Amino acid sequence: MLNPSSAPGSAPQRAAMTSAHQPFVYPLERQFLEPDWTRIPGYRGVSKADWESALWQRKHTVKNLKELKAALGDLLPDALTLSIDRDQRERATMSLLVTPHMINTMNTADLWSDPLRRYMLPAFDDRRTDWPSHPKSSRDSLHEAEMWKVEGLTHRYPTKVLAELLSTCPQYCGHCTRMDLVGNDVPGVDKLKFHTPQPERWAQILEYLRKTPYIRDVVVSGGDIANVPIQQLEPFVSALLDIENIRDIRLASKGLMGIPQHFLQDNVVRAMERLAKKAFERNVDLAVHTHVNNANQVTPLLGRAAKKLFEVGFRDVRNQGVLLQGVNATSKDLLELSFMLLDHAKILPYYFYMCDMIPNAEHWRVAVSEAQRLQHDIMGYLPGFATPRIVCDVPYVGKRWVHQIADYDHEKGISYWTKNYRTGIEEKDPEALTRKYEYFDPIHTLPESGQKWWREQAAAKPGARA
Repeated sequence: MLNPSSAPGSAPQRAAMTSAHQPFVYPLERQFLEPDWTRIPGYRGVSKADWESALWQRKHTVKNLKELKAALGDLLPDALTLSIDRDQRERATMSLLVTPHMINTMNTADLWSDPLRRYMLPAFDDRRTDWPSHPKSSRDSLHEAEMWKVEGLTHRYPTKVLAELLSTCPQYCGHCTRMDLVGNDVPGVDKLKFHTPQPERWAQILEYLRKTPYIRDVVVSGGDIANVPIQQLEPFVSALLDIENIRDIRLASKGLMGIPQHFLQDNVVRAMERLAKKAFERNVDLAVHTHVNNANQVTPLLGRAAKKLFEVGFRDVRNQGVLLQGVNATSKDLLELSFMLLDHAKILPYYFYMCDMIPNAEHWRVAVSEAQRLQHDIMGYLPGFATPRIVCDVPYVGKRWVHQIADYDHEKGISYWTKNYRTGIEEKDPEALTRKYEYFDPIHTLPESGQKWWREQAAAKPGARA
């Protein structure tokens, strides 16, 4: 007798047929599990208790190639070791710093092509040789320091500010937009330093916010708030909650993904609970924004850390990824990551930024037209509130949806953008709201005529070789 559930046209079969004919198939086949860290030579004897200890993770964070080789052993190919070493000497804008937890989310069977290795442990052979940097790239590509009202406080938007509490993170990403300030010096970049002592600088940030009533939204970042001792972070955020005009506070931490063990520590949980309770009483929305770039990074430990934030009363946990070639720049990658975040960690897919125009980033960056296509291709699968917006952070403008373009020279890869507010350095600029601002596609994505135009521009620069 025919099983009704397998009969042609039955509900299960119709669902399977419908799913099979879609460009992207849901449910995902990928499992939600913590990779087995004991497969990695340096972690073979590590207990579950140690692995889930933030102190152990920090103590064993990889800071150089010698430590990376000790952790990965024969899983790290010699050619890749040499390429990472050359990159650190000649191209890198960030020093090496990667937690054991992050190493464990890499595909150790093929580190060369692993998406997480590609941006956490960049290799010289990953970079482009024709245009490693765009001619318009710059160290502080978003001009955040120009907009500091006090040291470390960027006032770019009318009602929002960015408070950079410190200049370190639990781990360093090769594409870091704040490579000018964050992290240790590398051969190619002497980092800027905060000059004002931290207590005084934080006090100046709070004082500016108290006397500026039209600011309602503060992003507390750095660096990464996971590197701020909780006995220092709690009073600072509590002081923010005491400012009458502040209605939204966002704590920015890639550490939620890179070292979720930090957010599961008893003292951190208790402090976060006190802040969440105070925020609720003051009618302030308190949220965490994290930075997950690939579905491989969504593991049960991340899920536990995010769940703990919800349990203690946080308003939301949201993800702001960065669109990177070789990491997530396909519709399948973006949708898979978004579903993993939403289904398993209850983290809201929020933004995917286009990679900023920092030096030596051209192998990661995509053209605006590619980003527009990706936005088109991910629509309709996720709930509307959880469909991430792909945005371009335009210098001197700020975040713009990739379809908000005012004009676009596809041949030369120059997009033109407008804005409807003045940044903190344009109070007296009469043309700020009528000017068109430029953003530049990677040159290798342009037609030959456009690439030729850029070569001519480069050759015409003073000091260029004939």
